[in-house]
Amino acid sequence: MEHYLCLYVINYWPNTNSEKLQRFYKVGGTRPFSKDMAMAGATSLSQFPVSGSISLPKRVPRRRFCIRGMSETSSTSVSTQQEPTSASSLTFAPPPNFKPPEPKRFAIRPDKASEVFGALLPLLFRFATGVFADGYSFSIVSKDEIPPDQYALEINGFTVKETAKLGPRPEKPIEIYEFESCPFCRKVREIVAILDLDVLFYPCPRNGPNFRPKVLQMGGKQQFPYMVDPNTGVSMYESDDIIRYLVDKYGNGNVPLPLSLGFLTTLTAGLAMLNRIGKGSTYSPAKFPPKPIKLWAYEGSPFCKLVREVLVELELPHLLVSCARGSPKRHILYQKTGHFQAPFLEDPNTGIEMFESAEIIEDVKMC
Repeated sequence: MEHYLCLYVINYWPNTNSEKLQRFYKVGGTRPFSKDMAMAGATSLSQFPVSGSISLPKRVPRRRFCIRGMSETSSTSVSTQQEPTSASSLTFAPPPNFKPPEPKRFAIRPDKASEVFGALLPLLFRFATGVFADGYSFSIVSKDEIPPDQYALEINGFTVKETAKLGPRPEKPIEIYEFESCPFCRKVREIVAILDLDVLFYPCPRNGPNFRPKVLQMGGKQQFPYMVDPNTGVSMYESDDIIRYLVDKYGNGNVPLPLSLGFLTTLTAGLAMLNRIGKGSTYSPAKFPPKPIKLWAYEGSPFCKLVREVLVELELPHLLVSCARGSPKRHILYQKTGHFQAPFLEDPNTGIEMFESAEIIEDVKMC
């Protein structure tokens, strides 16, 4: 049985005599009314169409919003779910005459400007949570103090050395089943960036044929996020429980303040997605690759967010190498490419390696 908490959006349209019920938003995936769900009324961001209208007397055009809770059940069983799509008969190759774009730090392609600025909104609502690794610190040093194989931020002639204090590292990547436009999932992605964890993300967009059924089979319900730690055998639902587990196991035991404020945390995580409503939530048919894509990224970057939205919509598994500010993995990427910039894509299915979010999005849509 699946339960939904729905947000109805009612619009008054000019020159009409009816209120048209346009759509409602489903909160945090499909989940029972849990402690996560109880806080989600106004933070739901995935779209779901509803037909029909409600006739009312003609009135002056205006707009208002009303929130109504309801439940919905599903009789779908595990045995009837679609099996993961096979990639054995598909071919993956770079586009003809493919040439990786030259990386341009902090550059925005003109046709993507509005999307990038929209993806910046979370920095305001979430107080830059997910931008800095745990124990972040910086110092202004001479350029000569930075070894040639290490990354350092240079601003107006100053060299900034960034470091972090991290906990134990898991031997195998954590596995997380989630989707982009879910406030509960965002909370977990933020702690992943803070703890500098590498995570194998299995996207679960609505109508996705592969991983939503898998979560139902593994855990007994389609609720997100869902975490599996192959290092300990632990698996669990509930974003706050996942955060607590990861902090205790791979951090210093203290949940960061922006992730420990209960309802306020969930509310701001939802508000942070307002400019990207519906992005990264609904499945778009795509070829299922034999191997997960590798993405160097972090939650606080608007460029990384745009790429992640597309990966989720295409239901493409991806190993996310966290590289928030202060992460030592910035040095690793710098040594590998001679440059640091996020996101950076490595596709083992096509052999493509590239910077630049706009071009990465175009590439994954074509492959």
